[in-house]
Amino acid sequence: MGWATRMGKIMQPLSMKGLGVALGLTWGAGVLFLGLAGAIGWGRPVVDALGSFYLGFGPSLFGSLIGGLWGFVDGAVGGVVIAWLYNRFR
Repeated sequence: MGWATRMGKIMQPLSMKGLGVALGLTWGAGVLFLGLAGAIGWGRPVVDALGSFYLGFGPSLFGSLIGGLWGFVDGAVGGVVIAWLYNRFR
């Protein structure tokens, strides 16, 4: 992919792989910590709601790890789609 110019500014494309990994790690870590917080009683309704989307996610150590993996995959796919859309319409 090349660079595009818009009004004299050089516009670089986003790295689909880079944004996918960055958002995957960020969202996965967030879901993991949310599950751990739910295990000690904080944010339990949010954990229960997210558990309806991520199978196996729950307020426990094992459930948090499962949710973290789901979150990584979900965030990575979202990051790739966002980068692709950005590069397509830039």
